Amino acid sequence: MSRNVKRTRLLDDPYIEPYSDIIKRRYDLVEKRISEITATPGSLAEFACAHEYYGLHKNSDGWVFREWAPNASEIWLVGDFSAWKILDQFKLVRLAGRDVWEIKLPLKAISHEQFYRLEMCWDGGRGERIPAYARRVVQDKASLLQAAQVWDTPEYKWKTLDFKVPADGLTIYEAHVGMAQEEQGVGSYIAFQEKILPRIVKAGYNTIQLMAVMEHPYYGSFGYHISSFFAASSRSGTPEELKSLVDAAHAADVAVIIDIVHSHAVKNERDGLGAFDGTQYQYFHDGMRGWHEAWDSRCFDYGKVDVLHFLLSNCRYWLDEFHFDGFRFDGITSMLYLHHGLGVDFVDYSQYFDMTVDEDAWVYCCMANRLIHELRPDAITIAEDVSGMPGLAAPVDHMGAGFNARMAMGVPECWFKLIRDVKDEDWNIGYLWHELTNCRSDEMTINYVESHDQALVGGKTLFFELVDDAIYTSMSRNAENIGVERGISLHKLARLATLGTCGCGYLNFMGNEFGHPEWIDFPREGNGFSYKYARRQWSLRDNQELSYWCLAEFDEAIINLVKDHKALEGSLPRRLYVNDHDKILVFERGGLIFAFNFHNARSVADYSIVVPPGEYQLLLDSDQEDFGGLGRIESHQNFALMNDVRDVECCNIIKVYLPCRTAMVIKRREPGS
Repeated sequence: MSRNVKRTRLLDDPYIEPYSDIIKRRYDLVEKRISEITATPGSLAEFACAHEYYGLHKNSDGWVFREWAPNASEIWLVGDFSAWKILDQFKLVRLAGRDVWEIKLPLKAISHEQFYRLEMCWDGGRGERIPAYARRVVQDKASLLQAAQVWDTPEYKWKTLDFKVPADGLTIYEAHVGMAQEEQGVGSYIAFQEKILPRIVKAGYNTIQLMAVMEHPYYGSFGYHISSFFAASSRSGTPEELKSLVDAAHAADVAVIIDIVHSHAVKNERDGLGAFDGTQYQYFHDGMRGWHEAWDSRCFDYGKVDVLHFLLSNCRYWLDEFHFDGFRFDGITSMLYLHHGLGVDFVDYSQYFDMTVDEDAWVYCCMANRLIHELRPDAITIAEDVSGMPGLAAPVDHMGAGFNARMAMGVPECWFKLIRDVKDEDWNIGYLWHELTNCRSDEMTINYVESHDQALVGGKTLFFELVDDAIYTSMSRNAENIGVERGISLHKLARLATLGTCGCGYLNFMGNEFGHPEWIDFPREGNGFSYKYARRQWSLRDNQELSYWCLAEFDEAIINLVKDHKALEGSLPRRLYVNDHDKILVFERGGLIFAFNFHNARSVADYSIVVPPGEYQLLLDSDQEDFGGLGRIESHQNFALMNDVRDVECCNIIKVYLPCRTAMVIKRREPGS
């Protein structure tokens, strides 16, 4: 990712210099920990194979099942094969001198699609448990109880084996398979592959970020309270159907990454890791440190070797088994700080290097990135962090954690603040430019106007914030509504400006590109367990009589424009002009000139823009009628290069007509090219 963009070294930052000893010590901690855990296997990749040892596996001699449960005193496999009774022939034995339990069974003892669980005893108690390394877990629709399922299918035959992640210019389509369809219900992997993937490909996005892939007991958690880390959510289909979806995406030159949630785990005991072997501290910290009060979940103990074994193997499993191309790591801020970032404003560098930092979590992040990129050098890893921890997305050899990029979480905050709290005529364009490009020189960012976070129930999408109730009554292209006209214009400008200024990538949540109405609300008691708001209304996007169609057409145009001209590859945005009085912003990126007029009322004619020498042609403007504009700009016009004198210096200019609340993209060619 953005390998052609030169980054500074973390320690070159003068603000970091006072903490260089701490940074070096943390780096040494990583090296020491890797040396310790790889002493026997030989490498991180070989260490991260717990999933091939634990759990249920079939071999030529029969079946073998193993579980790590230090505090257990007795364990049985219980399932369809035992009539759900505790039988001695399905009792596990503890391996001598170890905390590992094992059972070996003949091939005929269990069969494909049978359900099972564990019955576990410990000193003073017993309970039902779902195996920690189960690869298939199904939830009963009536009781909502989960059970592991024997999955004995032929190995999936991959059709696309040589896929490589785009090196630069990621355009990410964040999606949730279950709510991707228009019909009310849970969408399937097959339906996503057949109906949604073609839309994403046509829209020009080169990466899909799938949410809620790992099994979770509560559908409304959006997949962020995971119970079974090695099982793909069975709500949407089988493992083979998910693999087929990934395979089809790769055949269409689209990468697929998933949300990986190693920041916490669901607290459930029967169908999660909570008190798995009767103790609160097997996978998690003991006492209150092991509880995340705000999320009502459990916090991993990253200092335990067996926990590292579990989590690092989880990273490898999804790469190897499903050919995913990387991960967006959720909740990094919560991992890195003992206070989880709750109620803390990060205003001083000392906060990144004080005693509130969980250095075991930092070490884990470094190891996870090193492992992932050892296995897949082209893999994508993205950190979701609100704290601004220095070095998080800096290369490992620069003493960083090694994430390819971090989410630019200040960008959506900027857009919503301007639209919600500031009058249009009072927008500060210098402030906007700063927020759009505000990142450390040693790191790359993923810019976005909004993700799923802004669309959750109780909040508003950007377009909903812009047009409010008119979204229900005035979205016909023939309707005359000043508020909707404003909303359509600013929605387009926000997306183009965010795309053009992104560090190494741009993200959009499905449906938001066309201003999907309302919020996301999963079925729950408070809404009568309705799926009405847990779906995407594609018919709105496809109806050419509605303005949703215009917004979608604009999004498709700008995504394909930067892709076709490779504008994001190996380049960063360069500011050419900011005028706060006229509300004008102009910048250059990869041979393209992006010009914006954010003014609510004032259009400008023959507006001079200082440009490098070259020939200039208009490629796209937001005022095109197909994009819901007024058609005030002549399409595909050429701009004459002129000479001017600015501050006694000769320069080149072009003059443009830029109506209020419009933007244009102009292509620059070298003279004679």
